[in-house]
Amino acid sequence: MQRYILCRLLLMIPTFLGVAMLVFLLIRVIPGDIVEMRFAEGQFFNKDLVAKERARLGLDRPVWRQFLDWLWGIIRLDFGLSMWSGQPIAHEIAIRLQLSLQLALMATAVAVLLAIPLGTLAALKQDTWVDYAIRIFSIAGLATPSFWLGMLMFLVFLIVFHWIPPMVFVPLWQDPWANLSQMLWPALAVGYRYSAVSTRMTRSAMLEVLREDYIRTARAKGLGESLVVRRHALKNAVLPVLTVIGLEFAFLLGGLVVTEQVFNLNGLGLLFVQSVARRDYTLVQALVLLVACVYIGVNFLVDLLYAWLDPRIRFQ
Repeated sequence: MQRYILCRLLLMIPTFLGVAMLVFLLIRVIPGDIVEMRFAEGQFFNKDLVAKERARLGLDRPVWRQFLDWLWGIIRLDFGLSMWSGQPIAHEIAIRLQLSLQLALMATAVAVLLAIPLGTLAALKQDTWVDYAIRIFSIAGLATPSFWLGMLMFLVFLIVFHWIPPMVFVPLWQDPWANLSQMLWPALAVGYRYSAVSTRMTRSAMLEVLREDYIRTARAKGLGESLVVRRHALKNAVLPVLTVIGLEFAFLLGGLVVTEQVFNLNGLGLLFVQSVARRDYTLVQALVLLVACVYIGVNFLVDLLYAWLDPRIRFQ
């Protein structure tokens, strides 16, 4: 088991370096220049001032030197300053990370609480009205964008209850009630949308596992149906579902741009769009690298869960 964990940790290093290099080069390929964009907003365009600003931001140095300086800053956990606002990038991300992280965790919890029980029930009740109802429920989730569901929630709250959720974000530790009053609804909208994929995956995996020989053997030994499902079937069927849930969580951290706008949430998704539109190289690099690190970390945790759930993996 220790060798398994060590190999997974060592594989994270070249993945991280590859992502950092790819992000750095692709950002430089995007047309446009942040310095020219900032000076274009004024009444005049002075080439000398543009050259001085590029030198101040370090954009006049060779690309390889810029990459090494940026990589050395990451190693020291110094992400530098935003080229647009001049604020520390760590501060720009930190004030939005708590919102996006809470939304991603709550939406993932909603997706898991919906997907695994419903997928398991649909497999156990295959080709019955229960199975058909759950499949319709999951297909509706696939076909319904989370931002559209959020707008429907607002209409229902406003027309039926004459109430709308708070529009100003309050941290959970300051006012839990106000925080949950705002964050619960986007979490439900997003969680229902992403539970659909996991529900169908759970159903398919359960149907495949329930036909295995060891399930028939467990039943032949006289074990109860609930024990067979929980200890033998679900433990093996949940392996591919963990991968889907992990990837969805990493995507939710920075991929909910429109949903954040519907619920007036100033999270990482909006910051992504603004930084790309402004050609803020340092901020875009830090954001993409943050999401990449979340993907790498989530995949590492999923691998550990694989080894914990399936002894064949850790012994191999």
